[in-house]
Amino acid sequence: MQEYTIHTIGILHPGQMGISVAASARAGGNTVLWASEGRSSQTAGRAAQHGLEDAGTLAELCRRAEIILSVCPPHAAEAVAQAVADQGFEGIYVDANAIAPQRAQAVAATVTQRGATCVDGGIIGGPAWKPGTTWLYLSGPQAETVAACFAAGPLGTEVIGDAVGKASALKMCYAAYTKGTTALLAAILGAAEQLDVRAELEAEWARNGSTFALDSERRVREVTAKAWRFVGEMHEIAATFEAAQMPGGFHQAAAEIYTRLAQFKDASEMPGLEAVLDALGATQPDSATQ
Repeated sequence: MQEYTIHTIGILHPGQMGISVAASARAGGNTVLWASEGRSSQTAGRAAQHGLEDAGTLAELCRRAEIILSVCPPHAAEAVAQAVADQGFEGIYVDANAIAPQRAQAVAATVTQRGATCVDGGIIGGPAWKPGTTWLYLSGPQAETVAACFAAGPLGTEVIGDAVGKASALKMCYAAYTKGTTALLAAILGAAEQLDVRAELEAEWARNGSTFALDSERRVREVTAKAWRFVGEMHEIAATFEAAQMPGGFHQAAAEIYTRLAQFKDASEMPGLEAVLDALGATQPDSATQ
């Protein structure tokens, strides 16, 4: 039986994705901590269900953990890193958020100035409950150490270099297509509805037995539950493209599409296409919130 080096790992914060990452770390025998202070009862329930140990406060988590993993919405990545740095954490800090490479480098600068080592991470796939479906790409010093923490769980890992920002760059390029094209489909259906040609468009898409029309409807309806999370990610992709001398406007527009769909957050069931089209066509405020 393969042996694993056991670590004490802190997870910030165990949402739907974060809890699956934590469970994968626990599969190898690692102790996984979380901090309940200021967190919801739903988060506490997930943590208890999967055997996470409550450190109570961020300060205590930082004191005990050798490795800290940040899995949070993109807009919060730097604030979370600063909060950890303010505790004087000197272990390995893994930023596994969907952020632009330049933001990943800013996170690294924040945590390393207090003595920590930063590893850049990019998660591709949904919550990691089934082997071979979700991958954590890692780059930066100590990336191999972090990868080894997940060797016994369903989360796959791939170390792709020593440079902080490379894992985030891969995540951005991958999501630019997967989530970007879903936003494009939503915009196409929204425009076709407003122009009264949706039935004809769907008929054209369905020619020769194609399932593209049905597949497009499914994708647009399914994305609504997560649309609120994708707004910030689209802005991060746009910034990534612009830094690479590529136009960022497409993904800025995708961010607006997801802003229009953000009202479906926490919906008890997946909305019908008509409800989605109504949301897409509704009059929008002058500035979208992230």
